[in-house]
Amino acid sequence: MPDHRAHRGRHPEDLQAFAPEMHPRLRAAVSDLSWLLSRDYAPHSALKIVGDRYRLVERQRTAVMRCACSDASLARRRQHQVPVSAVAGRLLLIDGYNVLTTIEAALADGVVIVGRDGCYRDMASMHGTFRRVNETIPAIELLGEAIAEHGPSGVVWYLDRPVSNSGRLEAKLLEIAGHRGWNWEVQIAVNPDAVLSSTDRIVATADSVVLDRCERWFNLAREAVECRIPDARVVDLRPEDSRPG
Repeated sequence: MPDHRAHRGRHPEDLQAFAPEMHPRLRAAVSDLSWLLSRDYAPHSALKIVGDRYRLVERQRTAVMRCACSDASLARRRQHQVPVSAVAGRLLLIDGYNVLTTIEAALADGVVIVGRDGCYRDMASMHGTFRRVNETIPAIELLGEAIAEHGPSGVVWYLDRPVSNSGRLEAKLLEIAGHRGWNWEVQIAVNPDAVLSSTDRIVATADSVVLDRCERWFNLAREAVECRIPDARVVDLRPEDSRPG
């Protein structure tokens, strides 16, 4: 069936699934799942235990999984995170789809969740195909302005070759960068996660696989949403013991 969605991340169940009265239950679920992951429980089995205990619907289970992480992962991510000031004068590598879809969702009034590690993540999924939505161009421009403000020496966007339409997104990124005078490059890689996990450059991502391996990372999606999309539908699912003091 053709995908005719005009927006990224919106879902009719989300107003109820992520209503304020649900937040304490979801935070408790994130805490419990993180406890199980810290003790080496298999992620999917642990999610079923937690999801069944708190009677979570599928969208809520997805959110809890994206927000939870083990204690070891949390400690490592905090250790390797760099502040926004570190970007100035350095090359910035962007996990393209990971960052872009979060900004698209925020602009479309979709739910943006805050994970235990402080990262902002969306609830969208592309299923192997990137389809341009109404927010794609505004999201690229917003990200470009946010990045330029921090003065990197250059930016390299990494896109997944297996995802259909990566070439079209590459062309649009370079077109916008050319009009705005931004020093951007686009790399379409078979496995961007492997590249971003092994580099010593600063990586902009909220992908858990990359965060658990990369040398330095910058919380770009969160910085962009907080500073430039003040009305975003942000749902903070961090347990109290994971929040900065």
